[in-house]
Amino acid sequence: MVRLPTMTATTTKDTTRSSGMNGVLFLMSLSVLINYIDRSNLSIAAPLLQNELGISNTQLGTLLSAFFWTYALMQSLTGWLVDRFDVKWVFAAGFFVWSSATAVTGLLHGFVALLLIRVILGIGESVAFPSYSKILCTHFREARRGFANAMIIAGLSLGPAIGMLVGGRAVGRFGWRPFFLVLGLAGLFWLAPWVKWMPPRPKPSYLPPSPWSGLLPLARQRSAWGTCLGQFCVNYYLYFLVTWFPSYLVRGRHLSMNTMATDGGVLFLMCAIASSVWGRLSDRWLRAGSSVTLVRKGSMAVGCTGFGISVALLAIAPEPLFTWMLVPTGMLLGISCCATWAIPQTLAGPEMVGRWTGMQNFIGNFAGAVAPALTGYLLDKTGLFDWPFFITAGVAWLGAFAWTVMIGPIEEVRWAHLGPSSIAIASSATPQSS
Repeated sequence: MVRLPTMTATTTKDTTRSSGMNGVLFLMSLSVLINYIDRSNLSIAAPLLQNELGISNTQLGTLLSAFFWTYALMQSLTGWLVDRFDVKWVFAAGFFVWSSATAVTGLLHGFVALLLIRVILGIGESVAFPSYSKILCTHFREARRGFANAMIIAGLSLGPAIGMLVGGRAVGRFGWRPFFLVLGLAGLFWLAPWVKWMPPRPKPSYLPPSPWSGLLPLARQRSAWGTCLGQFCVNYYLYFLVTWFPSYLVRGRHLSMNTMATDGGVLFLMCAIASSVWGRLSDRWLRAGSSVTLVRKGSMAVGCTGFGISVALLAIAPEPLFTWMLVPTGMLLGISCCATWAIPQTLAGPEMVGRWTGMQNFIGNFAGAVAPALTGYLLDKTGLFDWPFFITAGVAWLGAFAWTVMIGPIEEVRWAHLGPSSIAIASSATPQSS
């Protein structure tokens, strides 16, 4: 197994479609915004939900992490599904399941019922990131993927931001049940433009026969394990913020629901702005002649290292400084997320990107199960948020190591198992125009 030049002939052929994909990129950004509102809405409602149901911090941590049990376990299957079948319909089915689960949540009353619906929500949302990577790798050239991936991260960040700014106030005024019902039912209207605007997939040169095909060659790639560990670290601090930050603002900083909504929204809003700007700049650097390896790894090194420092300072910042610290923390969070999917999209290539992304997201999302549960456990034991913040900072620094040291040159891998036709295409690869 050898590596190819970063730009392949297959991808070159697909670049002609990128100019007509702006509407689809908007829908993908909107879908991940809905996705992250739907997965973070339980944390927004947590203070009221705990009082209504009388559940402990450990039980709340279990509810917050239950989503990730099926979300992580389904990643290998959904990665294969988007490589094997038309991603247009795979993603539409998953979107329908997760929006319906969100709406049903508002009708439930018991701990066990809420636990089950969170598991179903994880099944539906598991299609999201393998689908995004498949679409971006197939339809967008390398020098456009920085901004395209940044739009996904911006939607990811705006989900919690809008959830906190709008949802926090809505929950405080109307209660948490109407919030879930309206979110789930309104999200279903997204499906109509998706079916109309998303083009069918181009004819593939290779279709994986089973969910396990290609996984052994993938597991032999050191860079694949680097992206997996890096994704685990990014997800750890992202999900710590998504699941426990609202409760920290209310219980740790003693803010009202409205002030919690504003402060939490500021952090994620800055993340969205920073990721969009950084994504655009990274594309400019590539077009100016910088290497993909330097641009993508540099983004992750700056983002992860800086975020670790900032989040540690955030935990100990005095009240007057705390609100101002949310701005650099959010900006560095956005930079640290910018290249997490652009890197495997280049390494895997269009035929393997679903399975690479699936493996990366499978391992990475164990952090979604660990971070909320560990935080709840530490709170029950210590009554303080300090240790969860310091652990999050250490995980961010480990992520900087994974993205910059464990991953080799960011060049497309030549996958021998794809067969002679694919190898011939790869061997005749020429650099792609910007």
